[in-house]
Amino acid sequence: MGIVPRKAVLSAKPYQPGKPIEEVKRELGLRDVIKMASNENPLGPSPKAVKAIKKYAGLINRYPEGGCFYLRQAIARKLKIKPEQIIFGNGSDELIGLTLRAFVEEGGEVIVASPTFLMYEVASIVHGAKIKIIPTRYFKYDLKAIKHAITKNTKAIFIANPDNPNGTYVSKYELEDFLKGLPQNIIVFLDEAYFEFAEEQDYPNGLDYVGKNNIIVTRTFSKAYGLAGLRVGYGISSPEIIRYMEAVREPFNVNSLAQAGAIGALKDKDFLAKAKKVVREGKKFIYSELKVIGIRYVPSVTNFILIELGPKSGEVAGKLLKKGVIVRNMKAWGLGNFIRVTIGKKEENKRFVKELKKIII
Repeated sequence: MGIVPRKAVLSAKPYQPGKPIEEVKRELGLRDVIKMASNENPLGPSPKAVKAIKKYAGLINRYPEGGCFYLRQAIARKLKIKPEQIIFGNGSDELIGLTLRAFVEEGGEVIVASPTFLMYEVASIVHGAKIKIIPTRYFKYDLKAIKHAITKNTKAIFIANPDNPNGTYVSKYELEDFLKGLPQNIIVFLDEAYFEFAEEQDYPNGLDYVGKNNIIVTRTFSKAYGLAGLRVGYGISSPEIIRYMEAVREPFNVNSLAQAGAIGALKDKDFLAKAKKVVREGKKFIYSELKVIGIRYVPSVTNFILIELGPKSGEVAGKLLKKGVIVRNMKAWGLGNFIRVTIGKKEENKRFVKELKKIII
C-alpha cells in the first residue's frame, strides 16, 4: 500500500507566488524584465540593512539568536510595548500557521473573507480547520457579515488591514464596532503587512486594541522595508497569547542575517520615508493614466492597485509578461477580470502604462 497523506493535505492547493525576474528571463529569453507583481519595494533594501547584513555575514557558522533578542528589544522600543508581547516568524506568513497550531483544534472553525490574502485559507485547510468564507462587499471586508457568521465553534477570524489583493482598509469605526461584544474565546488575527503605507486618518492602528481583545497584530519587513528575500515578520499580542504561540514555534525560525537586516532597516527612517513617497507618487501617476484610457481600478491605500481589464485580463497579463513586465493575474483569487500591479519606480510605472496601452488600445 502506498503512502496516504492526511485528508487535509489532499484538499490543499499550494500557494503560487509571483514569477521571479530570473525565471521569466530564462523562460522567455528576455534580458530586461521588471517585476510589478509581488508588492515588493522597488527601491531594494535599505542601505543600513545591507551594511548590517555584511557585518554579520562572517558569523553565519553559528546558529541564530533563537529569541531574536536584539531585534525584539528594537521593536519593543520603537512601538513602546513589552518585549514579551512580540513573537517572530519566517515572514509574517508563518504566524498564520502558529496561530492555528496554538489555538484551533482540528475541525475547529475559522472565518476568512474572500477575496483576501490566500494564505489564511491555505494554512487553515492544511491544519484541518473548518473554514467559513464571507464574501467582501464592494472590495471591502464585510465585518457585519463576519460577526453575524460567528458560532460557538468559531476559534479564529482573519482580517487583513489593509487588504491584499483589494488594497482597501477597515476603518477605525468599523473595527471598533466589530470588536464590541465579540466572544472572548475568539482570536482576531489582524494582518497589517501594509501598515506603513496606510495614511488615511481613519485607518486604525491595531496595537491600540491589543490586550483589550484576543487580538494578534502581525507586521512584516517584506514590504515597506524592502527585505522580502530575508523572510522576517513579527506578531504582537498579550504576553499570555504570545507564550502559547512560542510553545509551538520551531527553533531558529528567523535566520541571523534576517535579524541583522531588520535591525538595520528599523534605523533607516529616511529610506522608509522615501519608499512611501515613491508609492504615493507612483499611485497618483498610474491612477491618472488609467483614467485617461478609461480603465477602472480600486483605489488603494497600499503599494499596489487592483485593475479591472475584463474577461481577457489573464491574456493581457500574459502579453505584458512577454514584454518583460510581470504583473499578477488575479484568477486564483476569483477575480478573473482583474490584474494586480505593484507600484514601481517612475520608469517602471511608465513602462507598464506604455505596454498596457499598446495591448488594449
